[in-house]
Amino acid sequence: MKKEVIVLNCGSSSVKFAIIDADTGEAGLSGIAEALGNSDASLSYKLNGKKEKRALPEKAGHTEALSAISEVIASTGVKPIAIGHRVVHGGEKFKQAALVDDSVLEAIEDYASMAPLHNMANLKGIVTAQEAYPDLPHVVVFDTSFFQTLPKKAFIYALPMSLYREHGIRRYGFHGTSHKFILDSMAKILEKPVSDTSIISAHLGNGCSVSAIEKGVAVDTSLGFIPLEGLVMGTRCGDLDPSLPGTLQKKLGKTADEISDLLNKQSGLLGISELSNDCRTLEDAALEGHEGALLAIEIFCYRLAKYIAGYLVAVPTLDAIVFTGGIGENSSLIRETTMGYFAHFGISLNEQRNTDARFGRGGKITTDKSSTAVYVVPTNEEWVIAAEAATFA
Repeated sequence: MKKEVIVLNCGSSSVKFAIIDADTGEAGLSGIAEALGNSDASLSYKLNGKKEKRALPEKAGHTEALSAISEVIASTGVKPIAIGHRVVHGGEKFKQAALVDDSVLEAIEDYASMAPLHNMANLKGIVTAQEAYPDLPHVVVFDTSFFQTLPKKAFIYALPMSLYREHGIRRYGFHGTSHKFILDSMAKILEKPVSDTSIISAHLGNGCSVSAIEKGVAVDTSLGFIPLEGLVMGTRCGDLDPSLPGTLQKKLGKTADEISDLLNKQSGLLGISELSNDCRTLEDAALEGHEGALLAIEIFCYRLAKYIAGYLVAVPTLDAIVFTGGIGENSSLIRETTMGYFAHFGISLNEQRNTDARFGRGGKITTDKSSTAVYVVPTNEEWVIAAEAATFA
């Protein structure tokens, strides 16, 4: 009997959903309700390989979206055993998945100040889904849980320690479900126990992060207190001088919230290129000589290479460097440019392997003589969530 789990990822104006077989990772149904709250709200999904799209009521919200999603799920005849919810921030409280109860909901709300763009939307989705599926166990899987193994030298900021003790100011890390999936996948590829597998994994999408994993344990990661620190991302700036937000407030006459919006939504690849946050668009424009696109790609890859190089000190038994996420899996140019900085480390890509690894195929992309192996592994965060939720059914 299949262990089929509904996986929900609720954003402020969208609900991503899927039915995942917890044992195999197969998705019989997947889709998204988007533009919620707007006049063009819609529901798109793929059922057994066939794509469908329908309009939702004007300005439909999460309740209407979950109702429409429930109808689609009911039409499949699937009898789900649980619902798994992605929640971005679980602070230090949650080191693993948790069965939803009042105390868990309260904690998610408490941590919303650390991920204001995510946690409240996640919370709204959970409450709405509980109303739609009151008889199923609801399980939350936190992006931050995987990084609760970080040592203090990796997560403590050089600030007064009272800020950590009294306010939880520290580095938390995100994209944990993706990095965990890559770790488990690489252990299988290398035919090693997870506890003996050491990798540097680069999750590259609109949000980006690099994680150092030594013998199955996360020991460092690039994202920090909120999903803004570290790498250049689609619209997020990543690392910058900490004096800049205050300086920009004064120079531009903007509020703290407006500066936060600038750093989170107007920066990164979009801000540098002045063209797009979509790497595919930038690569096409770069081929045509667009200076902003060329510079954005160059900065993106250089910063990425610096982080990977920095994590070589954190992973002394390194087995492989791994690329994943929409950009990491599909952009041979980003991988080639980034790993080009490692030629003097003896790392060399095989051009054909790098090209062939795109579009879900994955695989080893280095030459047989390369000092370190580099892989592309397609991620499957939904499978991680489904598998963890199934343990509570």
